[in-house]
Amino acid sequence: MKKILVMFIMMMVAMVTFAKDIKTVVFTTTPQMHCAACENKIKSNLRFEKGIKSIETSVPDQTVTVQYNADKTTPEKLQKGFEKFGYKARILKDGEKVEKNTGEKCDLM
Repeated sequence: MKKILVMFIMMMVAMVTFAKDIKTVVFTTTPQMHCAACENKIKSNLRFEKGIKSIETSVPDQTVTVQYNADKTTPEKLQKGFEKFGYKARILKDGEKVEKNTGEKCDLM
């Protein structure tokens, strides 16, 4: 029984020691997202950047929320990743809202 307890404690210590530093950053893009095709373009291209854990997009809020491993990438590297497929990304500050530009047309439709 003691051996099992010791093994369990060692496993827990190892898990805490090797825990990843997961961070979240929120971007807005230029050009803005207009439809599901815009969202899919961002998600399908950005997922190839190293360290990305999850990508959530919101057309009404004009935001792209990315969870990433801080040991493998930075927000600046992620911004450069957006440029690879034709978008310019800007990091949003906490609580900052983005006005939707209704004059833009979607190039994907």
